[in-house]
Amino acid sequence: MKIAQIAPLAESVPPKLYGGTERIVSYLTEELVAQGHDVTLFASGDSVTDARLVACSDVALRLNPAIQDHLPHQVVMLEEIRRRAHEFDVLHFHIDLLHFPLIRDFADRTVTTLHGRLDLPDLKPFYKAFPDVPLVSISNDQRSPMPPVNWAGTVYHGLPVDMLPFTEKPKGNYLAFLGRISPEKRPDRAIEIAARVGMPLKIAAKIDNADKAYWETLIEPMVKSHPNVEFIGEINEHQKATFLGNAGTVLFPVDWPEPFGLVMIEAMACGTPVIAFGCGSVPEVIDNGISGILVDSVTEAVENVKWALRMDRKTVRATFEKRFSAERMARDYLDIYRNLPGVRTKAAPLRRANGQDLDLQVVA
Repeated sequence: MKIAQIAPLAESVPPKLYGGTERIVSYLTEELVAQGHDVTLFASGDSVTDARLVACSDVALRLNPAIQDHLPHQVVMLEEIRRRAHEFDVLHFHIDLLHFPLIRDFADRTVTTLHGRLDLPDLKPFYKAFPDVPLVSISNDQRSPMPPVNWAGTVYHGLPVDMLPFTEKPKGNYLAFLGRISPEKRPDRAIEIAARVGMPLKIAAKIDNADKAYWETLIEPMVKSHPNVEFIGEINEHQKATFLGNAGTVLFPVDWPEPFGLVMIEAMACGTPVIAFGCGSVPEVIDNGISGILVDSVTEAVENVKWALRMDRKTVRATFEKRFSAERMARDYLDIYRNLPGVRTKAAPLRRANGQDLDLQVVA
């Protein structure tokens, strides 16, 4: 198939540091290429891919100090996509909602994966206005606040199975927190859990500008007042393997309708069990007692740390391989692509008009 993947421009694909959506776009794109599909990636110019890259900005917008407003750059990318839409069998968007008016004429050859929370009140009138655009959720729970829309499926995230190595015997006797410093991620809970069990806690996290006040007024003072807590900051992919693999367990103490939670499957890939609060997607991702432990309170988390440390890390890794590989993710998306009404009815004439052969069959 000829597939367009459209990524956000804020971060490169894959991102240099934090960036869950861009990371998933990278894993999906590379797996589709590996399976023999013709993939074009619309992304920032510093992206690295085996697909055909269409650079829609010189570098990731967040890393360019000259960029004051992301919107004009995103609109320029959308114009390039509009102009070239006829070249592709399917166009897969990962950029929230800005493109919806643009794709009206070819929406039945598109998929939009919704990567964020959907319980914000301003979103309901928007999605009511576009009930025909095919959407993909990244967990079933993510769908719950939405009005009736055209769900094409739910596709759980996946990682390349060889990306994060399995660590059977971790070298560190510490708890780990990986993600963002933000109220909904609840690093304060992680600090309290570590304090109550008397274990070291390492925090590897990004601090967005919007969350600086939260960090400075609440979390930073907590870190400074607990000698067992170490704040590392943002880490890259290589550092992540060591950080997660050598942890006794990963804490995922979220307090919001988590759409997916990539950190959980990254920990599982390393064989590290996760203690997670059962919000949003978490019960869909964690197999309780197998790949981690679901809890409802700090006290319950504290009571289960010893159990988590004794869990079979080989079973945790095996669960990751079975449920959350990039190969499985790509296969799920290909099934959705092929079932889009416009792929069969419109893609073939477009390809013939361009002098191209159409092959919508499974590529071995």
